Amino acid sequence: MTEIETRRIPGPPELCIDIAGNAGEVVLFLHGIGGNRTNWRDQLLALAPQYTAVAWDARGYGESADYEGDLRMEDFAADILRVLDAMGAERAHLVGLSMGGMLVQDFYARHPERVRSLALCDTSRGPRTEHSDAWVEEFLALRRAPLLAGKTPAEIAPKVAESLLGSRATEEMRARLVASLSALHPESYLKTLETVTRYHPILTLAEVAVPTLVIVGEDDRLTPPHASEVLARGIPGARLEVLPGAGHLSNIEAPVAFNAALLGFLRAI
Repeated sequence: MTEIETRRIPGPPELCIDIAGNAGEVVLFLHGIGGNRTNWRDQLLALAPQYTAVAWDARGYGESADYEGDLRMEDFAADILRVLDAMGAERAHLVGLSMGGMLVQDFYARHPERVRSLALCDTSRGPRTEHSDAWVEEFLALRRAPLLAGKTPAEIAPKVAESLLGSRATEEMRARLVASLSALHPESYLKTLETVTRYHPILTLAEVAVPTLVIVGEDDRLTPPHASEVLARGIPGARLEVLPGAGHLSNIEAPVAFNAALLGFLRAI
């Protein structure tokens, strides 16, 4: 049975990663804004026989440390470099869902020489490319309000989970998402929410020169399929996979189809 090893990378801030397999190239998984490394359990186990599969807790998430001061997108990029260096990976396959997909795009723009391929899952160019400034401000206000009013992540988790899941999600899937939302660090989450939602993308899609897979759940309401179509059309040679019945957490809601699409893509490189 495949084992998942947990390792810590010295900071600041200290980062926590899970690793499965050591058979080949590094595939690094980056979670969404309400997630953590445990969201990728099914993918780590599926890839372990052929790859070195790694999932992180981003700074201020899961078992990674919180940090002082403001957050910048380049802080995430520097953290990704630390993970790749710790794994001894000159280049890696990067897989990002939602916020993680935005981090992947941003990292490629800064460090294309460290990237072997991209998998952009249930993501977009960023809220500012999809919505008006008024929508961005309303979204931020609605997401901040419960925590600023004193509610805990665990108290808000069930309602947020329902807004993200597709109609075919099981109770086990719902419980996994509620658990990851409940584990949020409120102060770090609020900083991440501000930075990611207000982010102006720096990547020119037409300049992406590595193999790229775009995956989206058919029923994703947060980053719907049209946002993935924009990515796939803009990136030369990109392949689009739409997973029937899955919502925003397509890797959790449709793990068999997700893993088949990802493994087929990676094996073809």
